[in-house]
Amino acid sequence: MPTPLPRQLQQIGRQRINRAPSPVIAVTLPWVLVMLGSLSPLLPMIASAPVVPPFGFLLLIGWQQLRPGLFPVWAGLPLGLFDDLFSGQPFGSAVLLWSATMIGLDVLEVRFPWRGFWINWLVAGALITVYLMLGLALSNVAGGHAPLAVLLPQLVVSILTYPLAARLVGLFDRLRLVPLKAV
Repeated sequence: MPTPLPRQLQQIGRQRINRAPSPVIAVTLPWVLVMLGSLSPLLPMIASAPVVPPFGFLLLIGWQQLRPGLFPVWAGLPLGLFDDLFSGQPFGSAVLLWSATMIGLDVLEVRFPWRGFWINWLVAGALITVYLMLGLALSNVAGGHAPLAVLLPQLVVSILTYPLAARLVGLFDRLRLVPLKAV
C-alpha cells in the first residue's frame, strides 16, 4: 500500500481544479476601474495648469488594448458620461471623444490584430494627444480661452504614465480572472 501524501501536497492543485472566475467580478471590474480612474480630478492637487493625466481615459485605452472584446463599442457613451460628471469639461465632450476612441480602437484591432508594446504605446500616445487637444478645443468653443501650450505638461505626463496604467490594467486583469467560484 503506497504511503499517503502529506496534507500540504494534497492541497496544491485542489484550489484550481473545478473552479472558474466569478462572472460578476470578471464583468464589473473593468467598468469600475475605469470609473474610479475618472474620479482623478477629485484628487487634492493644486496646480495653475492641468497636470493630472486623464486616468479614466488611460485605463479605458489600456483595457481595450489588452482585452479588445471586453468592452462593447458603445461603452464609450456611459463611461464618457460618467467622466463628464467629474472632469470639468463641457458636458458631452467625453461621451463624444470616448465613443470615437472606442470605434477607432475597434477598427485598429480589426486591421492590426497583432501589436507589440511599442505600437500600443504609440497608438495610446496618439489617442491621448488627440483627446487632450480636442478636449481643449471643445472647452474653448464653450467659452474658455486657454492656449495650446497649457496642455504640454499634461500631455507629457499622460503619455509617460500610460505604461503604468497598462501595467495596472494587466494586474487587475489577472485578479479579475482568479478562479473563485466552484463549478
